[in-house]
Amino acid sequence: MSIDLTLRHLRVVIAVADAGGYTPAARELHVAQSSLSRTVQEVEQRIGVPLFERTTRRVRPTLEGEAFLATARRLVAEFDAALNHFEGYLAGTRGAVSVAALPSLAGSMLPPVLAAFRRGHPEVAVSVKDGFSGEVLDLVVRGEVDLAVSVAARVPATLAVRHIAVDAFAAVLPAGHPLAAEEELRWADLAGQPFVAFERISSIRSYVDRVLTETGTRTGALTEARNIGAVAGLVAAGLGVSAAPSLVLPMMMFADVVVRPLVAPVVERDICLIHDPRRPMSRAALALMQLLLSAGEREIASPPGVRWVQEETGQA
Repeated sequence: MSIDLTLRHLRVVIAVADAGGYTPAARELHVAQSSLSRTVQEVEQRIGVPLFERTTRRVRPTLEGEAFLATARRLVAEFDAALNHFEGYLAGTRGAVSVAALPSLAGSMLPPVLAAFRRGHPEVAVSVKDGFSGEVLDLVVRGEVDLAVSVAARVPATLAVRHIAVDAFAAVLPAGHPLAAEEELRWADLAGQPFVAFERISSIRSYVDRVLTETGTRTGALTEARNIGAVAGLVAAGLGVSAAPSLVLPMMMFADVVVRPLVAPVVERDICLIHDPRRPMSRAALALMQLLLSAGEREIASPPGVRWVQEETGQA
């Protein structure tokens, strides 16, 4: 059996399911409700099963409708990503490159690289989009950026990953804290201390939780915050100590905090360059990628506690 459906058919069915009814879906798509209803009926006729059933308050998918929606969402996402990839390629040929990064990388590691890139490509516009690890990966998967710089531990198998740098963790303390008298601290020294942690969505949190568990270190009362500035402010106010990687530290120094290296163990994050090999790469995007891969050889400045690694010959 061959089912003849268009991308518009799929988008309409998805819109009805997401909106929970024909009227709000028609409003969202800026089409007449009658036209939208006919489109859904046409899909149902072509596949031979009903996709929706009406309840007293909303329209919901049937069992067959749920199965159809799963396929429709996947196909539409793949189509949109493919077009985004091509649009990105065209933008690059006209002189534009886009890169996604964690906020700490966008604010401290990327600027000297982009400054070096601009010197060699003065007419190329660069767009930087920052976000948490999962958000950065989503931008690459959806084809909305040429490449990304992140510390994502789990990357979809469809993406290519290159290791480009590492940064080490340090303790962040309120000024005048007793531990600030030491030149360096062990993770175990944080035991019993009130602790200011990044939210669990942050890649930093997963590193810190893992090391605290592995070293058997139990901290005191926990305070959580989403962004770097908030963590720094909470530490400075005396709500606790914290731990952060070197690339984050410059963004915390506005607050009255003290930084000390953490040892036993020394913990480093692997910073990676990520891209989708299915995306056609413009010359500008390739040039930026090559610059990131060879930043150490080119002696591009890196923040304290950050070390560029040699360019790898393969991809993971």
